[in-house]
Amino acid sequence: MNKTIVLASNNSGKIKEFNSLFSQYGIDVKPQGEFNVEEADETGLSFIENAILKARNACARTNLPAIADDSGIEVDYLNGAPGIYSARFAGEHGDNDANNALLLEKLDGVPTEQRTARFHCVLAYMRHKDDPTPIVVQGSWEGRILESNEGVEGFGYDPIFFVPEQGCSSASLPKEVKNSLSHRAKALKLLMAAFKEKSVLA
Repeated sequence: MNKTIVLASNNSGKIKEFNSLFSQYGIDVKPQGEFNVEEADETGLSFIENAILKARNACARTNLPAIADDSGIEVDYLNGAPGIYSARFAGEHGDNDANNALLLEKLDGVPTEQRTARFHCVLAYMRHKDDPTPIVVQGSWEGRILESNEGVEGFGYDPIFFVPEQGCSSASLPKEVKNSLSHRAKALKLLMAAFKEKSVLA
């Protein structure tokens, strides 16, 4: 099998994180931007639906197998919001500063014990655009929302996501530590286990 897999993302933060994670497994992952693939319309109503839509779009345009990630942050006080709308919570897709500011605003005055949240990641792997049995795995990372930004690493909601077992924000963690703990790392381990079980990379 061709071990080149297309990553169905144009998000530079995700691409860096995935390259770091996948390098451990000797997989050549190329971002869809290298093939001039435009972002898929995320019209699904769940992380799973959106991940499959994105993987199918990348497969259709490259004729290569593809992995797509759909991820976001769920805040319990906000009934799971922003959830699948995490990247465009404040309106414009990918405006991290605005998204973080809006989330902090919505939690203004909410006590620490009610600021529980988690990052959630769904990974979908498709062999081709008509793949009837995509491999779908999920990982989550529990924490809580801080009252202000902390740290300069990572991307997205990392500066306001407190990691209890580390005593700091996700954006304060060294890359290698984050990549061993994160929702994406957990999902990827499950994906690699599924790959091994199904001999995907044989």
